[in-house]
Amino acid sequence: MSERYVLDLREVAETQVAVVGGKGGHLGGLSRIEGIRVPDGFCVTTDAFRRIVAEVPSIDDQLDQLSRVNPDDREAIRTLSARIRRTIEGIAIPGDLAAAITRALGRHGEQAAYAVRSSATAEDLPTASFAGQQDTYLNVVGPTAVLQHISRCWASLFTERAVTYRRRGGIDHRTVHMAVVVQQMVFPDAAGILFTADPVTGNRKVATVDAGFGLGEALVSGLVNPDVFTVRHGEIVARTISAKQRAVHALPDGGTREVAIDARRQEQPALTDAQVVRLVELGRRIEAHFGRPQDIEWCLVDDDFQVVQSRPITTLFPIPESGDQENHVYLSVGHQQMMTDPMKPLGISVWQLTAMAPMHEAGGRLFVDATRRLASPASRAALLDVVGRGDPLIRDALETVLERDDFVPSLPEAGPGGPPARGASAPIETDPAIVTGLIERSRTSIAALERDIRTKTGPALFDFLREAFEEHKRVLTDPLSMQAIMAGMEATWWLNDTLREWLGEKNAADTLTLSAPDNVTSEMGLALLDVADVIRPHPEVVAFLRGVESIEDAAFLDELAKLAGGAEARDAIESYLDRYGMRCVGEIDITRPRWRERPTTLVPVILDNVRNFEPGAAERRFEQGRQKAREKEQDVLSRLRALPDGDRKADEAKRMIDRVRTFIGYREYPKYGIISRYFVYRRALLAEAERLVEAGVLPEREDIFYLAFQELHDVVRSHQVDDRLIQRRKDAFRSYHALTPPRVLTSDGEAVTGAYRRDDAPAGALIGLPVSAGTIEGRARVIRDMGEADLEAGDILVTAFTDPSWSPLFVGIAGLVTEVGGLMTHGAVIAREYGLPAVVGVERATRLIRDGQRIRVHGTDGYVEILP
Repeated sequence: MSERYVLDLREVAETQVAVVGGKGGHLGGLSRIEGIRVPDGFCVTTDAFRRIVAEVPSIDDQLDQLSRVNPDDREAIRTLSARIRRTIEGIAIPGDLAAAITRALGRHGEQAAYAVRSSATAEDLPTASFAGQQDTYLNVVGPTAVLQHISRCWASLFTERAVTYRRRGGIDHRTVHMAVVVQQMVFPDAAGILFTADPVTGNRKVATVDAGFGLGEALVSGLVNPDVFTVRHGEIVARTISAKQRAVHALPDGGTREVAIDARRQEQPALTDAQVVRLVELGRRIEAHFGRPQDIEWCLVDDDFQVVQSRPITTLFPIPESGDQENHVYLSVGHQQMMTDPMKPLGISVWQLTAMAPMHEAGGRLFVDATRRLASPASRAALLDVVGRGDPLIRDALETVLERDDFVPSLPEAGPGGPPARGASAPIETDPAIVTGLIERSRTSIAALERDIRTKTGPALFDFLREAFEEHKRVLTDPLSMQAIMAGMEATWWLNDTLREWLGEKNAADTLTLSAPDNVTSEMGLALLDVADVIRPHPEVVAFLRGVESIEDAAFLDELAKLAGGAEARDAIESYLDRYGMRCVGEIDITRPRWRERPTTLVPVILDNVRNFEPGAAERRFEQGRQKAREKEQDVLSRLRALPDGDRKADEAKRMIDRVRTFIGYREYPKYGIISRYFVYRRALLAEAERLVEAGVLPEREDIFYLAFQELHDVVRSHQVDDRLIQRRKDAFRSYHALTPPRVLTSDGEAVTGAYRRDDAPAGALIGLPVSAGTIEGRARVIRDMGEADLEAGDILVTAFTDPSWSPLFVGIAGLVTEVGGLMTHGAVIAREYGLPAVVGVERATRLIRDGQRIRVHGTDGYVEILP
């Protein structure tokens, strides 16, 4: 029975992670690859760990305490994890287990030197490497010392850093077990790390080799700077040779020590060029075996490479599947839709089925393939112009790719569906009735959808939805709707470009578009001020709302109605939800809960409005904006008339001002229509999920979110579901949160980061895109979730991105800074509507700006200053 506790490495399959942990599984797989040498050794399995833990029942209580600790309470985690480690290290290893380990040592050389290495079951996985979270001990000599260090490895499952890493990754401590790898020690001439993809850019065609003298610990611990070699297509394309003053060597009696390197050797390369290329070839073989880029620890002994570890590089953003070997350039959809969080599979597939262009998925995000548009000179110029106005970082990233002459092929003609060339006047009149008619057509279509879907269930529902998706796309691609959107955008561009040329004034359109009519998103923010007006006179209602976190969403409105003034408050909120309840943060993902389903989401914003505004604020705000726009128009026209040929210039500007005010508000309506339809789809699909739960097919209705649309259709038809598939999808979705989606991604896996090519901002300023004019100074509120809103008058909102659901916050802030966004994305449009100075596209703004810091937002010039 005791032999189940020890497995020789050559017996281990890489699928046996539950038995030998991630590191052990990978080493077992490595030992089977032809031409790859792995030091001999064995694994002490997770069964041994379980047995040890079972020796002390009190560990269960300690784990319970640990699971309840806040991940940010470092002191509590430090105390509890240290107690668990002491407990495990204090357990005597039972005789039969110790004997099994000693027998294994006897087979490999009892008095040989060994590396004793932790191998947790949540380690070196495709979605989480856990690199460095548990312990490794080098040059351990003799059975007594090996047994002692195995105990230390078991205990290292509960280092403070490992516990925190698991908590942040949502991994239950009880589900992770520890195996231990015991390998014969290698005494190398050189050692280091090979990445089979560039760990910084993500480029899968580029490998990097870090190398130093002696044991690899010198590099891992940061004792020395390594030599760094960059290899592409079998050739070294870059190298940095460092002065390696120290190395880590093994001691004869066990352990390691730092040694000084002879001055004559310090600047010699640790590897020859031929060795570097040979090492990368070995790495490519390992990568092919595991099917993904690898982070490989290697040793060089007498010109022979030995591999002591290989793990997936989990920080790389995945590449969309293209089905061919051609080069592709992908643009992030999330950066255009203001939602860069990962989406669940049902959300991805419904967006794909209702989008105007083919969408590719990677890392829980959607991308559009721009290769054909970039390949033709005509469509390339139009695409660069449009994306450059929206997000200069995307344009710069695309130009970076295009500078590599060999990456994007050159075609004589544009691919289908290229963007319209800027500057071509939309062939529609400046007529408000056009917008009114488009809005009415959308409402009629949505009403028909709501009416017709009510009787549809089972497979018939999915047939109906397929047809509804086609109607969805027809409405979305209505030529008149597209012309109206472009008319507003082009008028904005014309005003900004031309008035800058004629009057030397930046971003004049920002003021001219204040309080534009028919903007459903800005109306949504103002309407919540009206809700606050209803609630403000009723202290009991306000007090109830302050304690609402403990109330279930389903009971919230019913409980509210029981209070003095509560019926009026409930009716006001209900009326708001009737018009806007389909919205939520991340609303392009149909799996996200809507405000109608979770009305308590709005409570913090309502309370801010109650506290920060006087009655009638909505009407006053809108009228003030309209008056400012009117005054700006008169000012611009009078200044133009004073110029040479001034009457013609004023007449042209007047036509464009009328055009922008007629059409710019409609820019927000198609998205409102999409999300209105999504809410209808969502409710029908959740009702179907309830039926699957009642039939015992699914344990929870939200499990449907981890199935693509066609997969869900199959489940409804067959009443059979693959539970393991759903669990894999849940694990993958959790892992996607750690990935940052790039604006531009190539089929080589390179995440291309654009740059602002500007020198007009003060030193130390954070550069972004100016989208709403003005300068404001105030307290930064770094908010990642609307539910965290706690704003005071004069605060500046700093967040990663804002989709339309954030607009209720905009009425209570003085300025806006986001990491993602463009000139015509929703946050920018609403910031201009409300007259808020705004800078978007500020890389890492939520990390560089601390909550509570004073900042100055330069919305006209596009930068943010952090004030002392």
